[in-house]
Amino acid sequence: MTNEKFTDKRFNLTDEKKSLAIDVLRQRLNRQLEASLEVCVRCGVCADSCHYYVSNPKPEHVPAYRAEQLRKVYRKLFDPVGKAAPGWVGAAELDQEMVDELIMTAFGSCTMCGRCVINCPMGVDTRHIVRTARAMLTAIDMTPGGLKATVNVHLEKGNNMGVNEEDYVETVEWMLEELQAELGDPSITIPFNKKNARVVYTFNPREIKYFPYLIQAAAKIFNAAGEDWTLSTESWDATNYGLFSGDDAAAAQMASNLEGAVNHLGAETLVMAECGHGYRSQRWEAENWIGHSYPFEVISFVELQAQYIKEGRLKLDPTRNQKRVTFHDPCNQARNGGIVDEPRYILRNVVTDFVEMTPHGVENYCCGGGGGMLSMTEFSNARKEAGKAKADQISATGAEIVATSCHNCLDQLDEIKRHYKLKVKIQNLSELVANAIVWPTPPEAEEEKTEEKE
Repeated sequence: MTNEKFTDKRFNLTDEKKSLAIDVLRQRLNRQLEASLEVCVRCGVCADSCHYYVSNPKPEHVPAYRAEQLRKVYRKLFDPVGKAAPGWVGAAELDQEMVDELIMTAFGSCTMCGRCVINCPMGVDTRHIVRTARAMLTAIDMTPGGLKATVNVHLEKGNNMGVNEEDYVETVEWMLEELQAELGDPSITIPFNKKNARVVYTFNPREIKYFPYLIQAAAKIFNAAGEDWTLSTESWDATNYGLFSGDDAAAAQMASNLEGAVNHLGAETLVMAECGHGYRSQRWEAENWIGHSYPFEVISFVELQAQYIKEGRLKLDPTRNQKRVTFHDPCNQARNGGIVDEPRYILRNVVTDFVEMTPHGVENYCCGGGGGMLSMTEFSNARKEAGKAKADQISATGAEIVATSCHNCLDQLDEIKRHYKLKVKIQNLSELVANAIVWPTPPEAEEEKTEEKE
């Protein structure tokens, strides 16, 4: 992993831009952030919590080091000693060199996974500090290009891959035809814009562009459960990269788009696709961004699948998934979202051989694909190298299949698989559930069987 400093030659830190960045810090300096900036005791416990440090142990990868870069600026601006004698407390001006350092520490070597947060004896929220630094950089147009483009496309086109409505509808209808053929059941439906349905389901645009079979899997589950559900053509993107860029205004707009679609359809529940940060954004963060509560429930598709199984709404045959399976916990579902037991309950009902990673649950290591890392190609080598901790976890299980419930995790795990030559298959949780479903034989097929016997 390179030790070179990041430098963007296009950028010039003018007084105006410096003032903008400082204003963002000042506006976000609440008690939670100030406490996290003040109470770090430099104990180093956070080091072994970070997949970057575990994969490549050097000082720059210690979470406390990352947080220290913003602390230097904070002390210079708001600490009386830092103002008077900056050298005594390590205070520093927000200059060009510091901006470059912040880009590397906030964007280039942190996924904001939060593992360091739950292991810090002082409760320092480095995740909060890093997102604040990202917000400051975004305010002065120093967001890495890929992440910036992803946010902009979502705001302009309604989804982060710029999929138009025609392609969206055609892809869904194609998957409907495939599902009807698979099951021999023409009564299967995937409804659009159904008023007053109980559930509105969202997608990650990658499903439309690259993984349409996951649409088929979700539709199979909904139909098998007899769910009253629908899709929206108004707003359907489960992702929200405003969480990663630190831009609360952009994040609020994306969240509001989904809220409006659900309200216009009059649904009771918004179900977020298997997308870690999308779930966290819409369920736990968005009401703070938009300034009010939703009139509907927000849950993850993982939670809903577990609910269906508990209620006996899915007839399952786990022998259809006989290979050894392990589960990777998406950080924004487990550690930052509270979804830990549900995927394990699901797997114990749909596979015959489930084995845990060590550690797992809220303590599971980040795969390295979070924080918008997959969109920032300038840091791709560091991202893959930081995946070594996850590769070692996977190898130790002896699993043939790694299941997860997040698209960023799917993509990163697939890269880790290739980079570290792991002999595993990466699958979405819903794929395993859909494969285990025992579909009732259509009456026409039963009649044909009876006629053949006679």
